[in-house]
Amino acid sequence: MKFWNWVEADDSDGRVLRFDGVIAQDEWWGDEITPAQFREELFAGSGPVTIWINSPGGSCVAASQIYAMLKDYKGDVTVKIDGCAYSAASVIAMAGTKVLMSPTALMMIHNPWSFAIGESEDMKKAAAMLDEVKEAIINAYEIKTGMGRAKISNLMDEETFLSAKRAIELGFADGMIEDVEGLSSAASSTAANFSFSQKAFNTFSVERVAACVRGDKGRNATPNFHNIAERHTKHEPTQKGVTAESLMKRLSLIQP
Repeated sequence: MKFWNWVEADDSDGRVLRFDGVIAQDEWWGDEITPAQFREELFAGSGPVTIWINSPGGSCVAASQIYAMLKDYKGDVTVKIDGCAYSAASVIAMAGTKVLMSPTALMMIHNPWSFAIGESEDMKKAAAMLDEVKEAIINAYEIKTGMGRAKISNLMDEETFLSAKRAIELGFADGMIEDVEGLSSAASSTAANFSFSQKAFNTFSVERVAACVRGDKGRNATPNFHNIAERHTKHEPTQKGVTAESLMKRLSLIQP
């Protein structure tokens, strides 16, 4: 499964790449080699790269890997946001040599979140882990904006949505896209179908997992979920009794 797509481009843009939809979490959805595949394709060419982003976010681990790859790329990386760059997608955007936004585009930054199951010590470890993930994400925002870490942290706490103008003022973007030709239709895009809130995105994620457990077919389902679960239980002894039915019950308890 790919969450990116190379498209035809004229010489002025160099190679053009589109990020559309949810950024895959490499270990959960069974596409473990996705970041590695992206690296191979990215470094298979040279020269400037233009990246169009329209994504509600996804895996912060995958986003971190892509961010590092783009920062390590020798050519100029121009990021153009024509729909939305929420959550993990905003982290990828920070890798751009130049970040441009459509006048109607939105960026959103918020605190990382995760599922956790276990006793109180497990919950404490999960909370500590999320704190460290947040610090790592702040690094990317700080490098791009030059803003103080405390202010960035506050913006993340408040789940802040940024218009193009506000993103430019705060340093998350460098300018607006003046030539709107080629912008994707926000009304028909995958990411545009998401409500503007973390709760909506969390709900989508839970529903997608549930679809996988049920074995639903289609774009948002992974038919190999049981194989993935079985593989994970081999590395997690405490989870050996987990079944699709028990996981469904757990998911019903944590839905927002």
